[in-house]
Amino acid sequence: MATRGPRIQAPWHLPWLFFLCSVTCVLCVSPSKVPRLGVRGPYGARNHDGEVKLQSLASSHQKFRTFYYNQTLDHFNYRPESYKTFQHRYVLSFKHWRGPNTMAPIFVYLGEESSLNDDLGYIGILSDNAARFGALQVYIEHRFYGESIPFVSREEALKDANLRGYFSSAQTLADYAEVILHIKKKYSADSSPVIVFGGSYGGMLAAWFRLKYPHVALGALASSAPVLYFDNITPSNGYYTVVTKDFKESSESCYETIKQSWFEIDKVAAKADGLSILQKKFNTCKPLEAAAELKNFLDSLFSVAAQYDRPPRYPVDLVCKGIDSAPEGSDVLDRIFSGVAAYFGKKPCYNLDAFFSAETLDGWSWQTCSELVIPIGRGSNDTMFPADPFDLKEYIEECKRTFGVPPRPHWITTYYGGHHFKEVLRRFGSNIIFSNGLRDPYSSGGVLENISDGILAVYTTKGAHCMDLLPATVGDPEWVVLQRNIEIEIINGWILKYYQDLLENSI
Repeated sequence: MATRGPRIQAPWHLPWLFFLCSVTCVLCVSPSKVPRLGVRGPYGARNHDGEVKLQSLASSHQKFRTFYYNQTLDHFNYRPESYKTFQHRYVLSFKHWRGPNTMAPIFVYLGEESSLNDDLGYIGILSDNAARFGALQVYIEHRFYGESIPFVSREEALKDANLRGYFSSAQTLADYAEVILHIKKKYSADSSPVIVFGGSYGGMLAAWFRLKYPHVALGALASSAPVLYFDNITPSNGYYTVVTKDFKESSESCYETIKQSWFEIDKVAAKADGLSILQKKFNTCKPLEAAAELKNFLDSLFSVAAQYDRPPRYPVDLVCKGIDSAPEGSDVLDRIFSGVAAYFGKKPCYNLDAFFSAETLDGWSWQTCSELVIPIGRGSNDTMFPADPFDLKEYIEECKRTFGVPPRPHWITTYYGGHHFKEVLRRFGSNIIFSNGLRDPYSSGGVLENISDGILAVYTTKGAHCMDLLPATVGDPEWVVLQRNIEIEIINGWILKYYQDLLENSI
């Protein structure tokens, strides 16, 4: 495989593609700390050079209009309470839409585990391509996030055992179907083809939406979607193996320093004043109550750096340069702290809870404790982290302590599939692009080979988590430009085939 561009196996009816080929984690992976799957990187890191400009550009030029749909609380039952409705937020941009009379397409972004406010500033693939297709842009918020929380505040909703029972991916997909059909009816766009887009967990939703609602969506782009990281389909150490590989490729000495650091932290912590020493070494904003707090923080830093290892910042290289350039005579932990300072920049102190918003972490905790059981773990000597095998019994017990109910570890593959994935989708699946960057740890659970002429994999060796969804900039590497172009040309083929079928059926 060539390293300069994205990889795709070209189906026979797309010969032109031959020319194009060549979360917060913690040390003990618990249900509430399964690496987060969002498109956006962590809130605690310094923004890269164009991030704020991209957000303001998206906000000022897209002319977004916010709407609220009276969303059904429970799509799958007929008890009286099932008919209750709540305000479900979605956002439209008509800027480039050519209207229903031309059957212009509708591009729909399916929100993930965060407020829609984050997506509007961070998702560029819809707005970057809307003019070419004359597309209506639609962004739909995920229930129980942002402003789309049924009846009460987010905190109250997650404490209410009955209410949070409606917080599931199946209910969310049904929400999306209702909103899309409502929009098509409202704007007389029944014949407009719909393409859904999603990244990370939202990428899984996009793929599953195409499978569950093929009558609503013509196709789906599922970016960085680890749809195979369930029910032991993917080896549990897949995520941390890729994190380790990223750091080792960046710097062998950096990798060795990180590998040694866990023992050093425990050795210092065992001293009478060990936690105080560690607090001073790492300049933490509050006293350490246990060495695990520091180790969890460092685990998060290294994992997030790998997952969102995007240009121009390239956080893995940034951390490793900090570690490797520590002053002469620095011990292992001093070098690790140099990596922390390089990642966050100089601060009065360092917050150990710096990664991601409370809203996302609280919601993600419930989701991974109900249906999204991603069995991430580590064996002995297979990563740069201490061994921590995934233990389903412990996982279940923690969920029961936290939420009062056990998770359902086999439900995702029961409801959406996963086992015998290639055989099943080859028989009945179509029009799904699975895109990945191989520096993303979650690519270990992604689809990395074509399944059929209609289920295609596009990946880049240097790509990170959901990078293809971000707004295009003049400084983008050639390989991500090419990846996006491939994806858009495939989508264009779906839409042209749709129009051709309509024409033939009307004759």
